[in-house]
Formats: sequence, C-alpha cells, structure tokens
Amino acid sequence: MKTQNLKKLFKASALAITISSSMSAFANPTDQVIAIVGKSAILKSDLDQGVAEAKHQIQAQKKEAPPQNVIESQVLNQLIIQNAQLEQVKRFALQADEKSLNEAVLKVANQSGSKSLEEFQEKLDKLASGTYEVLRARVADDLLIQRLRQQQVMSRIKISDQDVENFLKSPEGQAAVGSTVHVLHLRISGDAPAEELNKTAQAVKTALNSSNDLKAIEKQFSTAAIKIEGADMGTRSLSDIPPELATRVSVINPGQTTDLITVKDGVHVLKLIERKANDKRALVPQFNTRHILIKASEVVSPENAKQMIESIFNRVQSGDDFATLAATYSDDPGSARDGGSLGWVSPGMMVPEFDKTMQSAEIGKVSQPFESQFGWHILQVTDTRQQDMTNEYQKRMARQILGERQFEAELDSWLRELRSSTYIEIKGENK
Repeated sequence: MKTQNLKKLFKASALAITISSSMSAFANPTDQVIAIVGKSAILKSDLDQGVAEAKHQIQAQKKEAPPQNVIESQVLNQLIIQNAQLEQVKRFALQADEKSLNEAVLKVANQSGSKSLEEFQEKLDKLASGTYEVLRARVADDLLIQRLRQQQVMSRIKISDQDVENFLKSPEGQAAVGSTVHVLHLRISGDAPAEELNKTAQAVKTALNSSNDLKAIEKQFSTAAIKIEGADMGTRSLSDIPPELATRVSVINPGQTTDLITVKDGVHVLKLIERKANDKRALVPQFNTRHILIKASEVVSPENAKQMIESIFNRVQSGDDFATLAATYSDDPGSARDGGSLGWVSPGMMVPEFDKTMQSAEIGKVSQPFESQFGWHILQVTDTRQQDMTNEYQKRMARQILGERQFEAELDSWLRELRSSTYIEIKGENK
C-alpha cells in the first residue's frame, strides 16, 4: 500500500467511534502532550485513537497495513493539519448551526443502523458515557472545517469568461453539454514507404475537402501497397469518439477536415459534416416582481416593523400606489429607486420565504405581509414567463466543473501555506 494513499484513510471518521468500543473517547490520567499547534495541544490519546481508526479502516478495506511508524507519522500529520484548521475556525468565529449538525449526525446514525438521534445517543452512551457528545463535537468540527475550506479556497479560484468559453468549445465541454457531431472518417494504411503513405494521405484529405463520397475516394486512391478505408461514423456524442480524434473534430467547422493524424495503425483524416447542440432547452419560469421591505433596526423594533408593513399593505389595498409607497418607505434602496421593482426573478434567487411567496402569488395581487431574515415584506408579481436559460446553465455548469478541477490543487496549496504559517512544536520522540 503506497504511503501517499494513506491520506484517504486517515480523514477524521466520526463513524469510527461507533464501531470500536475499545477506543477511549477521553484522555487518560497519564496522557501527555505530543504536539502544540497554535494555541491547541495534540495528546498521545488523540494519536492512539487516530492510529486505531486508521488500522480499522485499512483492515475493513482488506489492504496491507504499512509499518506502525508510518501510520503514526501520517496520523500525526493529519492531526496537525486538522488542528491548524480548527485554529482558523476559532479565529473567524465560525459556528455550526443546529439544523446542519443534526442532519450530519443523523447521517452517521443511519450508517450505523440507528433510525433516530435518540436511538443513536443511547447506543453510543452504552459504549461509554459521553461518547455521543464527543462524536457530535467531532462532526461539528468536520462541518466547520468544510465551511472554512469553502471560504478560504473558493476565494483563490479564478475562472475567467474566456476559461468558460474555451471549456465549452473543448471535447469535454461539448460532451458535457450534450453536443453531437456527424463525422466522416478515412484511414490510410499499408506497406508503402512513409513518404509515399503521407503523400497519398494528403491527396485523400484534399479529395475529402470537396467530396463526401467515401467509396469514390477509396477507389481512387487505393493501390496494391496502400489501403484506403472509409466510414461514415454517423451522428454521435463527442464523448463516444476516441479523445485524440474528438480533440481534432472540436476545433473545426462543418465542411472542414482535420489535419492528418498519424498513429500506429496508419494515417487518419476526419471531416465534420454537422455539429448539433443538445436539443434539450433549460426553460425556467420567471416572475416580474416588486416588493417593499421594512427592516427592524436600533430605532425600529421587530414589532414596529411588522406594524409598519401591515399599514403599508392596508394602504395598497385601499388604492395607494405601490411604486410610490416603495420609493417612500422601502428599506431596500436598490429596488426602492425603481418603485420596488426586482425585475425578472428566477426560482432560487431569493431567500426561501420570499421565493415561496413569489411562486404562489396570484398575478397582480399583493401578498400578505411575510417575514424573512431581512425583515418584513409585501410583494406583487406583475407578470410571468418561461425563459430559455440554456446558455446561462451551460456556463454555470462549466464554471462548476472548472472550479472542482481547481479546488483540490488550491486546497493542497492552502493547507501547505496554513501549516507553514502556524506555530507547530512536536515533542520528544514524535519529532
């Protein structure tokens, strides 16, 4: 088993606590500090537990375990990196919300066969009192580290509009969006000298530029020493074409031929007859929406904010002009200047409370007051439409793919920088 593969095994696993009752979740009285990371300490019991978990995972995967000192070194390194990240979590005062934490712990519970948090807690605490809280704290740490990584690493990823365009034009990008191509393929092979073979291949390419009659080209250029084989590959996804050929096809226009492609089995040339984008369109409902927002503040209590929005709602119902009221009272300056208008809004663009009210609103009717994290709102949908968002979705997908490609590299770089900038002291024989 290669040492570099150990990282995948040594990630903190909350579930590991549930599968080994022999693991101690707490430091014993004779515990000792083996490393200092920033303002936190790594204990010998932390290392022992990490090594035990790593061995359990290696055994579960039926892999050969590396030497003890290698496992200990790798686990200690992972604990150092984990603690360095948790130091940053404290610095930025990140906190896990209860809903996300409960969902994450429940997922671990389900993996261990428990159907509820209560059942899971009872199961764990039978192993050792307080085990459930230890596991919950570890899951919280994992969530906070994930959030820290998203914040720190995503800010380092730079994807330009040109990067997106280049990706969408590439074979991988075109395959991702479902592009199809109709291609003619000719292969020139035989026992003739390379110079003669290439000369014939160039003549075949010239003929293919002006004709799609593969049989005629085969007959015209085939000799006793040179064999010409043609095939209409039909219309197929770029992902179904060998990558070395798909790359050549993706950069030419319909009616053009590729450069000669010399490989072991001969010389190839392809002609692009037609390129089609995926016929599936991303049609999204949109809502022409305007709203009025009243926020609570130092001078406006939450109750007063609610009373104010109710008063404005009643005035609209009595015939007062919505746009005038928005311009006068709304605490959303961006839309207030335009009579409360938010323009065309797609589902998912707004906070859940706003989104739900908007999608269920009757056209032209002002909604009842409702509250979101921003304050109290009323809204009005003046029109709806189905908008083709295919191009936008394709670009968003391309950014996501490119971002995922860069994330691991940027994460490794950030972790190296974090470790080098963090105070680390390894004690005694663990150095």
